[in-house]
Amino acid sequence: MQNHRLDNRGFTLIEIMVVIVILALLAALVGPKLIGRTDDAKVTDTKVQIKNMETALKLYKMDTGAYPSTEQGLNALVTMPTTGVIPKNYKEGGYLESKKVPKDPWGNDYVYLSPGEHGDYDICSFGGDGVKGGEGKGSDICNWNLQ
Repeated sequence: MQNHRLDNRGFTLIEIMVVIVILALLAALVGPKLIGRTDDAKVTDTKVQIKNMETALKLYKMDTGAYPSTEQGLNALVTMPTTGVIPKNYKEGGYLESKKVPKDPWGNDYVYLSPGEHGDYDICSFGGDGVKGGEGKGSDICNWNLQ
């Protein structure tokens, strides 16, 4: 009967505490590295979205002869503009596959100017801080300075 009692033995409180301490140390070492990666992923996602909008803008210009005005904005890539110069050869269904203008990964609208200060048009995300300018996580990501 004594052998049967020894086989049912569970973990001691000390063993459980050692495992918890080890898991806490691993989380403390790995956690900050993973958290920093989300910012990198958002920057990469922003660059991809800007490139996709640039492609859509080029297709829009091929069909209509001009880029959408600042007033028409990026919404002209999804629905035919009703203000300014109305395009005659607008592609049915728009120029973005998603059928909507995306927000940047921080939930803000992209800023669009046409004509732009750096070319035919400018597309910018103001980054994590949502304000023009900034450094680090808050730096602007614009079509003229993508790498």
